[in-house]
Amino acid sequence: MEAVVPHEITTELTQILANLVLGDNKIRSNAEQAVNDRLAQTPDLYLLALAQFSIAADTEVMRSFSLVLLRRLLFRAAPGQQPREGRLTLYDQLPAHALTTLERLLLHSLSHEPLDAVRRKTVDTVCDLANNSMSRGRPWHALQAQTFTMTQTGEAGFRECAYRLFSGCPNLVMDLQTDAVLTVFRKGLQDSQSVEVRLAALRASVSYLTACDQHQLSQSLSLLYPMLDTLPSLSNIHLKSFLSSLTPLCSSHPNLFVPHMNALLSFLRGLIMPSVDSGPTPTVAKPFPGTSPSFTFPPDGPGSRTPDDSDEVTEDEEKELVRKAALEFMVSLTEAKPTLAKRSEGWTAAMVRASLEGMGELPEDTLDSWLEADPSEDSQDENYPHVYEQSLDRVACALGGKAVLPPAFQYIPSMLANYDWRLRHAGLMAIAAIAEGTSKVMQMELGKVVDLVTPMFKDAHPRVRYAACQCVGQLCTDLEEIIQDRYHEQLFAALIPTLEAPEPRVHSHAAAALINFCEGVERDTLVPYLDPIVERLLKMLNPGADDGKAVKGYVQEQAITTLAMVADASEATFAKHYNSIMPLLLNVLRNANSSDHYKLRAKAMECAGLIAIAVGRNVFRADANTLIDLLIKIQNSPVDPSDTMLPTFLIATWAKICQALGTEFEPFLPVVMPPLLSAASAKADVSVYDDEDDVGETREGWETISMDGQIVGIRTSTIDEKCQAFDTLVVYCATLSGRFAPYLTQSLELSLPALKFYFHDGVREAASRLIPLLFSCGKNSGTLTSQMVAASFLQLIHSIRAETDPSFLSSLYRALADGLRVVGIPALTPDLQAALIEATKHQLQTLADKRKRRAESPEDDREELALLEEVEEFALEDMEKLLKMLDGQHPLLVAVSSVRDLGFNQWDSEEERDSDR
Repeated sequence: MEAVVPHEITTELTQILANLVLGDNKIRSNAEQAVNDRLAQTPDLYLLALAQFSIAADTEVMRSFSLVLLRRLLFRAAPGQQPREGRLTLYDQLPAHALTTLERLLLHSLSHEPLDAVRRKTVDTVCDLANNSMSRGRPWHALQAQTFTMTQTGEAGFRECAYRLFSGCPNLVMDLQTDAVLTVFRKGLQDSQSVEVRLAALRASVSYLTACDQHQLSQSLSLLYPMLDTLPSLSNIHLKSFLSSLTPLCSSHPNLFVPHMNALLSFLRGLIMPSVDSGPTPTVAKPFPGTSPSFTFPPDGPGSRTPDDSDEVTEDEEKELVRKAALEFMVSLTEAKPTLAKRSEGWTAAMVRASLEGMGELPEDTLDSWLEADPSEDSQDENYPHVYEQSLDRVACALGGKAVLPPAFQYIPSMLANYDWRLRHAGLMAIAAIAEGTSKVMQMELGKVVDLVTPMFKDAHPRVRYAACQCVGQLCTDLEEIIQDRYHEQLFAALIPTLEAPEPRVHSHAAAALINFCEGVERDTLVPYLDPIVERLLKMLNPGADDGKAVKGYVQEQAITTLAMVADASEATFAKHYNSIMPLLLNVLRNANSSDHYKLRAKAMECAGLIAIAVGRNVFRADANTLIDLLIKIQNSPVDPSDTMLPTFLIATWAKICQALGTEFEPFLPVVMPPLLSAASAKADVSVYDDEDDVGETREGWETISMDGQIVGIRTSTIDEKCQAFDTLVVYCATLSGRFAPYLTQSLELSLPALKFYFHDGVREAASRLIPLLFSCGKNSGTLTSQMVAASFLQLIHSIRAETDPSFLSSLYRALADGLRVVGIPALTPDLQAALIEATKHQLQTLADKRKRRAESPEDDREELALLEEVEEFALEDMEKLLKMLDGQHPLLVAVSSVRDLGFNQWDSEEERDSDR
């Protein structure tokens, strides 16, 4: 093919690309700068040179690299853009003739590239170019024609790439006759020469069906038959990829699978069970506990390994991957269409049994290392069968108790009675996994569940006792208040002795389960058990262990955390234990200064603050100055960047001390406010990426979100600290009222813009609560001005108009109403009132439009929509309250009622919803 760019450009680019792949950082950095410089000056020449290089380069590596680089650069933001401009890319700067040449070069690469690996890179680049071109109104008819031609070629590699193109760019076929498209896809699905072609055709079919409109979809239902027919003949090495490729269709179009449920169950049931089953199951005694986790029989004798053992291991790994892929397929379809699973006899039972089987497949002979490991750093966690536990949890949440509890408890009791500890462990973890989704029905049989679980606290195996703690902790969360109220005697009788278990991991986990218990317990229920609990927690905290061994750090951290929660739950009754605990905590704060004690120090701060609140200022006052002096010392010490917990915990502890001391905290404001205001004013530390390829692995302490069509990385520690700072400002202002006046102006100046801090909802919520509290502070101290009030109301009204989250919209209306209660209705001037009414009209129209659209989409998840409308109801309720404050007969009240009437009623009755869980 003749050259399309001057020879000197090609020569220069060859050298630049060679430097880019070198390991030397300086050379590579200079090459990257050279690329950026050339693209800023003549983007068309260098992009075309890259495309030409992908054809002409001598080596596979350089042809592949040039295609990857071309793909990344084409849709990168053009240099010199202003931030507020529409996002233009280098592609948008190319003249029409350059685009035509670029398309011709890539089509040449598609049809002439001899190596499959390079041609697949071409496909990726072509798909990106085609999708972006079509979205800009530029068709690519030559690509469409060439792709259909490639499906007819005799070489399997070219046929595979054709279907890869259909998969990556379904728009190539969306405007064609449906029959013609289905014929081409069927041919690929039935390709007898190449499994790769069949896989590519399957993915193309999934992309096509996903992109179809309702009319096209109704004409394409027959495509499911050849798609599913690709599965039975496959070996395990390929079956996992085929199942994983089909799974997204389960989530997006579950109704397509309705006619195929029986056939799918017959096929998948054999895949999701262990590959070899000796007959006994997790629900029946397993005769050979030392065998492999797949319940094989008989066990291998000494020296029974064969030369092909490594192949068998690989084969077993492939079967396990297929097993997980098949289960994921079934669970995804169940989540997308629960009624379909409920109506298919045997479907739910198969998933439950398979999940229970998988949960029992823990590795043997790892107890010693498990006992010694820190739970937060346990490498064995990688071998835990999380997939099966999560699958059971997901199935329970999707189907509810009526569907899941009967098949689950067909097996669980005998699992708990099995002499293989792994099955007893799995039975307990299974109860914990299904509790959330089945809670409404489980509570009717909760006594039987408790009777099954509590004896397991006396099990001989430490990991089973650990699982019993996990199970009870989860039940206390998912059936909060119910289980604590009805069965606290049995649970305390099991948990309290376990605090003295000989194994640190077990007694630490018992302490963790107590936290879950205390979160839903009444004070009067907890008080009789307070003494034995505190006594045992203090033993766990005391570093002078009876056997002379040092207490593990994670045990001390857990003991302190549990003490804090117990103090919080028992309130003033905890005062009798104050003198036993506070000196220990103060000692920790004096001495826990090394990096391996940072977490312990943070937990001690939190605990001291919660105990101070629980016992009240009269008991706490004697130690208040000591604790405050220690916190000031810690606050003024050099900052260790690795101690990421300290800033947030320090701010939160100051807030707790303020709550404990009340107005007596005022003298310490000059100490705590400067760093607090600094944290509250922190800007979000963000990185904006051009595309997903730039993100790479998420850095520790960072997370990525999609915002306004861009991928944004956010440093979470900074915004978490900012959120804690705003929460603490709320505490100070609410507790000190007029005494907080010296910081009124600064706090208000921070709060108003924070209403639009979209990186963290907690910051916005705290800011909305703070504004009316600041009004009250200013009113009580005589420092509130009319300008402050007007600016605050104006910002709230602007935020109301722009808000898209109905949950925070409710908070904004509450903030405005609370502010008016403080300063009086006349403070809302006619101009502000008019702006508020316009903003409210806008929100009512928006909510009405959303509800009308939902009514037109009956296939959407009704339960999810019901939850969304419940949040909207809160917003409408707070909107209504504010309008009634302004005028009991306000004309917009009728509009609020009209919007409310547009919501649908998901269930005939509350009882019907509850009984189904």
